Amino acid sequence: MTIDHAAIEARRAEIRRRHVLAHRPSSSARGLHHVALLSSDVERTVQFYQDLLEFPLTEIIENRDYKGSSHFFFDIGNGNLLAFFDFPGLDLGPYQEVLGGLHHIAISVDPATWERLRGKLEMAGVPHQIESGASIYFKDPDGARLELLADHLGEMYGARVL
Repeated sequence: MTIDHAAIEARRAEIRRRHVLAHRPSSSARGLHHVALLSSDVERTVQFYQDLLEFPLTEIIENRDYKGSSHFFFDIGNGNLLAFFDFPGLDLGPYQEVLGGLHHIAISVDPATWERLRGKLEMAGVPHQIESGASIYFKDPDGARLELLADHLGEMYGARVL
C-alpha cells in the first residue's frame, strides 16, 4: 500500500486549522500525568475528545517514529495531556482489553461538569454505566474505556488514595 504523505499532512493541517482553537477554553478535567492511545480516525477522535468531552486539542504534529502518523494531544487539566497516535497503512485491528493491557483511564472532573458531560454522553447516544453516583464508564470511538470521576484528584469515593 502506498501512503500519500502529502495528503496526510494536508489533512493534518486542515484538522489543526479547524480544531486547534486560538483561545482554548479551560479543560473540564483536573488531571492525569499522561497516557498515549491509538486512534483509527484522527477527525473522529478530535470530535469525541474536544467537542463531546470538552478536552481542548492543543497540537497535532507528525509522529517522529512513523512517517505519516499523527501525534496529537488533548488538555485534560492540571497541566496534563492525553496523547494519541494514528498509524496510516498499518492494520492494528480493533481495540482489545487484555490481561496486562490498559483497562481504563480515570479523569477527574468537578461534580457540575460531571453532570453536564453525563448529559452530553446521553444526548450523543454514547452507551455508559454509572457507578456509585460519582463514576461514568464509557468507551471512546476506538473502544478504549474511560471513566469520568467526580471525586477530587487523590480521592476515590470519599477516601484519600494519594
